[in-house]
Amino acid sequence: MSSNRKDNENENENEVRVELKYCEHCGGLWVRERGAGVVFCERCQPKVDELPMRKKKPGRIRLPRGPRTVAEEYGAVLDEKLADLDGVGGVA
Repeated sequence: MSSNRKDNENENENEVRVELKYCEHCGGLWVRERGAGVVFCERCQPKVDELPMRKKKPGRIRLPRGPRTVAEEYGAVLDEKLADLDGVGGVA
């Protein structure tokens, strides 16, 4: 049995672990060595290298704040109209 273990250990030394990855440029699927950290396929890497570098790091994304939305405006107008209808007419 001990010789069996040595054979398995020798086989494990020659193994290369890989993972399925998609290219973040073209979206194509490819296989990379596990933990390599490469995000572009071999075909796209030269293209991406030619792109200009970013001037600054991307900051925190913030949602814009502005005036009331159309829905909020419509709700306020609707509330006013309903209030006017409450005062109109009466039970005789």
